[in-house]
Amino acid sequence: MDSDYKTFGATDYGKVAVLMGGSSAEREISLESGNAVLAALLRRGIDAHAVYADSRVLSRLLEGGFDRAFIALHGRGGEDGVIQGGLETIVMPFTGSGVLGSALAMDKSRSKALWLQAGIPTPEYIEINGQTDLKQVCNKFGLPLMVKPVREGSSFGASKVTSGKDIEDAWLNAYQFDERVMAECWIEGAEYTVPILNDEVLPLIKLETPREFYDYKAKYEDSSTRYICPCGLETEKESELGQIAFAAYKLLDASGWGRVDLLLDKTGRPWVIEVNTVPGMTSHSLVPMAAAKAGINFDELVTRILATSMHHGKHKQRVST
Repeated sequence: MDSDYKTFGATDYGKVAVLMGGSSAEREISLESGNAVLAALLRRGIDAHAVYADSRVLSRLLEGGFDRAFIALHGRGGEDGVIQGGLETIVMPFTGSGVLGSALAMDKSRSKALWLQAGIPTPEYIEINGQTDLKQVCNKFGLPLMVKPVREGSSFGASKVTSGKDIEDAWLNAYQFDERVMAECWIEGAEYTVPILNDEVLPLIKLETPREFYDYKAKYEDSSTRYICPCGLETEKESELGQIAFAAYKLLDASGWGRVDLLLDKTGRPWVIEVNTVPGMTSHSLVPMAAAKAGINFDELVTRILATSMHHGKHKQRVST
């Protein structure tokens, strides 16, 4: 894809819709990402326009004569295969993963089921609901536990449970964001993120926070959060983590670009946590940070991601009605 990227000029992309907003819990983050992407594309001379995702978004894309879409939507409705399916229906090329990859990556429970079956290390888990014996869950998996929504991003609704009496409150907190909630074995160790662009693993980033885990506040509000890139691992170990992350990413049918989050426990064993198919794209987000270490500035990164749309819909023709 990199070779394809180099052959595309600004006019080759046609009229580009930068999809942002939406109705998920991550709406504000999406608006920030979308505006950063839009500004970068405009600086590159690309005919890009902001399009806010709502119930009429497909109609407005058709009416507006757009040629492709840069998806800057985070969370459900934008990162879970829904908008991807809509764009497939109107035969409009788009950035990143397709319907299947997007849907699988958003569903943490199904992601983990596939990884476990394939032998990719990921913490044990169980979905919990109002009928679950939560005390039995604590007994089975031990404490602490991570409780979080199955289909949510940015750590919304996620909490660390250190006492059995707190697990019901943790479930209720997660349930505010998704009717499907999961409990996951807690892994004590260092957290890393593995950005991927066009099947290339970018430099890993180590995340450090004084908080209990890399939660919403650590990601977006806490100035004490540290992002270490280069990550400090030996080259061989960084390569190993990159290979595991890439295998987890491909197993979910993710494509184009994305980010894999994992933990490295005190024994040095890696544990894959989740895949993000539309990571944050502000100038201080993780993928741009790793890209910069690889010599790819923000505007170039955005353009390379836009180039991933060039393989969608190559063999389809839009039908006029």
